[in-house]
Amino acid sequence: MYLIRELAGIFGLSRSTLLYYDRVGLLSPSARSEKGYRLYSDADRDRLSAICSFREAGLSLEDIRKIISSRKSDTTEILLRRLSALSGEIQEFQAKRRMLAGMLKARAPGDIPSSVDKNLFVGMLKAAGLDDAAMRRFHRAFEEREPEAHHAFLLSLDLPEKEVLRIRRWAAGLSRERRMG
Repeated sequence: MYLIRELAGIFGLSRSTLLYYDRVGLLSPSARSEKGYRLYSDADRDRLSAICSFREAGLSLEDIRKIISSRKSDTTEILLRRLSALSGEIQEFQAKRRMLAGMLKARAPGDIPSSVDKNLFVGMLKAAGLDDAAMRRFHRAFEEREPEAHHAFLLSLDLPEKEVLRIRRWAAGLSRERRMG
C-alpha cells in the first residue's frame, strides 16, 4: 500500500492532484490507515498510471472518467475524437509554420520591408504553400467576416481602388455561390 505522498511522488504529481482526483471520482484510495491516512493499492497505482497516460495524450478528465468506467466502444470513440482534434491542431501549426517560413523566404536576410505590397503578400502566401484555391478561400472568408477590414487590407497592399473593388466583388460572388449551392 502507498501513502498519498508516495503515490504522488512516483508519478511526479502533487498531493493536491490526488486529492482532486478523489474528489471528482477518478481515483479514490482503497483503504484508510488507523490514523485516517489514505492508502492506495497496486491496482490504484495502475489506474493512476493510466490516468497519467491519458492526460499526457491530452484527454480531459471527463473523457478519462468515461474511458475508465466505460465499454471498449466508448473508449475507441473518445480516443478517435482526440486523435482527430490533434490532427486538426497539427494542420493549424503546420500552416502557421509555412506562413512564417514564407515570410522569411519572401525577404532578403536582414531586410525589413517598410510595407507589404501585393507581390510580396502573394509571394508569402505561395511560399507558405497556399495555392490559388486557398487564396480564393482566404479572400472569401475575409470578405464574409470583416468586409471593411478586407477593403482596408487590400488598399494597404498598394492596390488601386478599382482592383480592390473587383477583388471584393469576386470574393462576395464566391460567397453567394457557396450559400446558394
